[in-house]
Amino acid sequence: MSNTHLTLKEFHEKHLKLGKNDVILDVRNPDEFQEAHIKGAINHPVSEVVHHIEELKKFDHIYIHCKRGGRAQTAFQILAGSGLTNLVCISDAGMDMWVSEGYPVVKG
Repeated sequence: MSNTHLTLKEFHEKHLKLGKNDVILDVRNPDEFQEAHIKGAINHPVSEVVHHIEELKKFDHIYIHCKRGGRAQTAFQILAGSGLTNLVCISDAGMDMWVSEGYPVVKG
């Protein structure tokens, strides 16, 4: 799979059908993640993603998102620059829009 982007709406339609070796990577800060996140997401803040490259290589697809899209794009660039090709960036929006659309979240 080549590096790609999805809109939040496209990702919402896809997120319930992710493969068992796909992961949602939330690159917000841990306190933001604790407030609300997408079920099944893992949290590695954008400043730390470079330390998780080996772990992330094992996934078929990594769906990267943040609060509004900026940090997701930064994380995407860092990971793509490190050679990962299993990346999908949700860069047009993030958790702010996810919550405002009424999509389901997990707290804590």
